[in-house]
Amino acid sequence: MGLGYVIAGLVVGFMVGLTGVGGGSLMTPLLIFGFGLPPLTAVGTDLLFAALTKIGGIGAHWRHHTIQWRVVGFLALGSIPATLITLQILKLFQNHDQKLENLINTALGVALVLTALSLPLKSWLQSISIKGRLPRLLQIFILLRWNPRFTAISTVVMGGVLGFLVTLSSVGAGALGAVILLYLYPRLRMAQIVATDIAHAVPLTAIAGIGHWYLGSVDIMLLGNLLLGSLPGVYLGSQAGVYVSEKITRVALSALLMFIGIKFIF
Repeated sequence: MGLGYVIAGLVVGFMVGLTGVGGGSLMTPLLIFGFGLPPLTAVGTDLLFAALTKIGGIGAHWRHHTIQWRVVGFLALGSIPATLITLQILKLFQNHDQKLENLINTALGVALVLTALSLPLKSWLQSISIKGRLPRLLQIFILLRWNPRFTAISTVVMGGVLGFLVTLSSVGAGALGAVILLYLYPRLRMAQIVATDIAHAVPLTAIAGIGHWYLGSVDIMLLGNLLLGSLPGVYLGSQAGVYVSEKITRVALSALLMFIGIKFIF
């Protein structure tokens, strides 16, 4: 079974390198459907997997001064308390296996559907941000965004939503976080969006993962096997991405995540 987990890490790492989409949206469903792991163990292990794989990204972005620490602080102000509260909810449900499984499956399904929707939305927001043009419908919200208090409060609130979803499902720290930042901070360059999203995702997934470890829902041997496969997988995927149409892969991945998400919900 160890080899199977290494291969799973390789496949997910390859897809992450190819598409840039966070591994949680792929790894957690694979562990549940492909290997029959309990949802809580799959989520807990994947959270630490995400934290460890994203740490390297912070150092690179730190050197290039692309991380917007003020924005990271606002996101964390909402996400960290939400994460701690969600961990307490999971602790209360620990002795109710069926209720806990239903809760995680529903959260996972919702997070996957939102991630599937966020992939084309992210590309659209990025495109209109580069062109400097926005639809009239969004111009009202642009006026609100000039108010620093509105932007700060919105960032804290959305951080709380991310903390809740990520702790329950291990999905959303990447794709959903980037879409939120693209909308709330349209003047940031894409490199700054990515860097800020990663800088927030590392402590979020680490705290959530450590909390799951405390609850006994992290498989350390599984984590090691996944990391063993994912590191070369990310490299191979990033190399293959040069030859594959990003639009095609994102559409296919979005459709796949939507299907899996609906399956989890129903």
